[in-house]
Parts: sequence; C-alpha cells; structure tokens
Amino acid sequence: MKRYFLFGSAIITGFFSCNPDAAEQLVKFSGEAQGTYYTITYYTSSGQNYQEEIDSILNAFDQSVSVYKASSIISRINNNDTTVIVDNIFVDIFNHAKEVSDKTGGAFDMTIGPLVNAWGFGTSPIMKTDTASIDSLRKLVNYKAVRLSGQKVQKDNPGMRFDFNAIAQGYTVDVIARFLDEKGISAFLVDIGGEVYAKGHKPGGQRWRVGIEKPAQDMDASQQVKAIVELENEALSTSGNYRKYYEKNGIRYSHTIDPSTGYPVTHTLLSVSVKAKNCWTADAYATAFMVMGLEKSKKFLEQEKSLDAYFIFSDQGGNMKSFATEGIEKLIVD
Repeated sequence: MKRYFLFGSAIITGFFSCNPDAAEQLVKFSGEAQGTYYTITYYTSSGQNYQEEIDSILNAFDQSVSVYKASSIISRINNNDTTVIVDNIFVDIFNHAKEVSDKTGGAFDMTIGPLVNAWGFGTSPIMKTDTASIDSLRKLVNYKAVRLSGQKVQKDNPGMRFDFNAIAQGYTVDVIARFLDEKGISAFLVDIGGEVYAKGHKPGGQRWRVGIEKPAQDMDASQQVKAIVELENEALSTSGNYRKYYEKNGIRYSHTIDPSTGYPVTHTLLSVSVKAKNCWTADAYATAFMVMGLEKSKKFLEQEKSLDAYFIFSDQGGNMKSFATEGIEKLIVD
C-alpha cells in the first residue's frame, strides 16, 4: 500500500448543502490506513456510524495485499511461501490488474515490485541502479509470467514480486462503497488517500465536489487546487510525480517506474486524474497513463470511451498546462 500521505491529490471542497433535509443526518469520520488517510462522509436518517466496520474492512485488506506486513498474503507469496492460499481480495485485484495490463500493453504491471524496491520506493532501501542491475531486474517484471491456479499463485521465476500499490487503494474504495450501499446509504463520499468515489448527491441536490491538486515543485509545498470537479456515482483517482520522489546528484527520481525500461519516467506529464465508474479502474489507469505519457494516453482515450482524464503537464518552455477530455471537462466548475 502507499506509505505516504497523498496530501489531497483529490481535495474535498464542497462539504455541505445549504439546506439539508432535516431527516438526513451527516456522518463523517477519518482515520489512517494503508499508509495514508481515509475520510468517509455520508448522509443517513439513522445517524449510524460505521467506522468500526470500515476499519475492519481496511484491516482485512492489509492482511491480504500490504507488502509492508510480513504476514500478509502478498508478502508471503513474494517470499515464495508455497503454502499460501489466496483470498477473494487478492484474486479480484490480480484479475483486475491483469485486465489493465493487457489493455495498456504492459504499461501497468503488478509484478513491478523488484524495480520499485531497487529505486527505493518499496520495502527496501535504494539498491544498485546501474544499467546491468536494472536490466537484470527488468527480467523479473512480466505480468504474463504469473498466474492463478485455483487458490494458489504460480510464478515463472521465484525472484518475481507483486506490488498492488497502484490498484489496491482504489479497489478498497469500491469495497467500502459497496458496504455503504448495502447499508442503504444513497449519498456518500469515500476518500482514501485521494482515491475517491462519490455516490448520489447531498441533501438539496448538490453534487459532491472534489479538487484536483496543482502540482508543486517541492513535495512539502502547501496545497493549491488546479481544478474542481463535480461527481455523482463516479470515481476519481489522481497519480503524479510531484509528491513522492527523491533527488540524487542533482537528478530527480520519481516513484512512477516504466516496466519497459526499468527506470523512473522522465516525460513532462506531472499528474493525471482519471474518472471512471469505479475506483479500481480509475486508480490503475491513472498510473498507466503516468507511464505512457500524455500523447499515448490521449490516443488510448480516443478508443476507451468509458474513461475520462485531466492531465497536467509542462510544455517546452516549462510552463504548466492542462488538457481535459470532454467527459471530465463538462464537470469542472469555476
């Protein structure tokens, strides 16, 4: 899971309706999970607080797919424990990840773990990143070389390591959204580290509003909103290179690793926010587009009409620019 606070790549901006229906009570609570924050906001006539149940859901995810827990299913698989039986969480994320990998030609790859660790963005300190070392590790990154056989995972090479970081958080948002649905709650906003799903609208008819953060030069810089998007029955996920990176010998290394090269991406795309019908999809494609870059992503979106995106990038003069697909542009509010 992400081990850093995302500082609101999606920033919740419009909290309350001016004249909420008195029968609908606002319930809102926050906490820490998956190395980041979460905030749940919903309206219900009962006023029931479900934080305890949601914390249990989040804990179950950590036990399944957190690489930072040595006892988790994913950690044991990475360490070649052949006795591991995978659960439904792992299976669902595995299958969803493979689908995105197939569609993006491997720009998204759930076996990126060896490279993430080598560059110091995983569970290990920075390793050797000379050409020979990276080329060797790149051979361990191939989503086609892993498969599910019943409730077991098979890897063609024992050195392969899963990393669900770029999809699991969004999937968690979807599971919590389904939980709230099952409780009969028709208006809610689930936010886990900037991965967001909005259901229905607030009493009075106002849609949920989510801010997209303006990329900063410094990871410690204060938040600024670049755009505000209205959502209803949709998810929004943002991926960017401006909050998680390090500098060495005057070179900035971002946490987005290109599986095809083994190196952090170096193009001018600063962040991308993807809108989709569910959050696991938005989360995974936001990462894939950061790998693909602006032009390849735009061409992809011309074919994949179920997705919309808002890109922030630098032009040749170093000026910050943005591009929005039609489906997300019409939801941007002043």
